[in-house]
Amino acid sequence: MDNDEPRPKRPRPAHEIGQDLSTLSIIELDERVAVLRNEIMRLETAKNQKLAAQGSANSFFKR
Repeated sequence: MDNDEPRPKRPRPAHEIGQDLSTLSIIELDERVAVLRNEIMRLETAKNQKLAAQGSANSFFKR
């Protein structure tokens, strides 16, 4: 890509932390709550996988 070419715009995230919520409808708020709940579940799954791997490593090395 040449420096003269404009960069493609990134899609806006479904929700930005701290953004003004007063302009959103109830349906939009519900949609964002669902997106954030799914993201929380994804984060908890990743965390639990790392904890399990850490536990296995600790058992192997007898920490």
